[in-house]
Amino acid sequence: MFFLVFSVPAFSQFTQYANYPDYWRPDTLNTKRVKTVAISAGAFYGVTMGALYSSWYSQYNTGKFHTFDDNAEWEGVDKVGHALTAYQLSLYGREALWYTGMNNTKSTWYGAGYAMLYQSTIEVMDGFSEGWGFSWGDMAANTFGTGLYAAQQLTWKEQRLAMKFSYSPTDYAQYRPNLLGRTWNERMLKDYNGQTYWLSANIGSFLKKDSKFPKWINVAGGYGANGMLGGHGNPTEVDGVPVPHFNRYRQFYFSMDVDFTRIPTRSKLLKTVFIALSFVKIPFPTLEFNTQGETIFHPIYF
Repeated sequence: MFFLVFSVPAFSQFTQYANYPDYWRPDTLNTKRVKTVAISAGAFYGVTMGALYSSWYSQYNTGKFHTFDDNAEWEGVDKVGHALTAYQLSLYGREALWYTGMNNTKSTWYGAGYAMLYQSTIEVMDGFSEGWGFSWGDMAANTFGTGLYAAQQLTWKEQRLAMKFSYSPTDYAQYRPNLLGRTWNERMLKDYNGQTYWLSANIGSFLKKDSKFPKWINVAGGYGANGMLGGHGNPTEVDGVPVPHFNRYRQFYFSMDVDFTRIPTRSKLLKTVFIALSFVKIPFPTLEFNTQGETIFHPIYF
């Protein structure tokens, strides 16, 4: 459910990103802002869960709560997507509360708690759906994403290691459009072949404070997979039509990146743009290593 990160800014308009100077943050707790953030977060939770149930779960039969093991599906790409979503939900939740004047510790714990509540609700709905089940693998990924954010915020009071996302269209969706998507938007959400997940490390944050190294330069390691027409394996035909054979393989990447949140600004417009870009990996020349034994240099990788 990584795609939920695209909706989070709906209640993050109050956000003061931790890497910016506190231009808009009050010196003391502003209870009116706390109420506004709480109402916005509650509305976001209710509306999105209602929409998710109506558009997705209501189309399938429900039954007794059950679990299932989907850890081997999609070469693990979907699990990293869960971690990214939990990371971003924790980030936006914490930053929204930070803007109210709440201290770092409380805002971090509340933000992380909100992220886990949100993700766990989806897992519970999966647990009652006959088409899926409660996944402990998903919960582990959710916990990792939330923990990565919270641990850094409580230890360093900043994010030195950020989870990010990039996407590039593939040709695989044409063979199973019902599963991998028909439109560009659907394919970005459903076609795991085109998704890459990154851990982007800010170099300057690990150097001495008086270092002249640019604060906005990052290095990033990425993970993806290719050749997937199904969760566990590829079919030989779809709706009676033969499909080509594709080797399923995993991909590992090394690239540079930009941390826009390290660029100080007093412009609320730019701040909003930078926040929106905070989970997007910027295209750069990239080196790929994959389980087919190949090493590939991409002049620009999206």
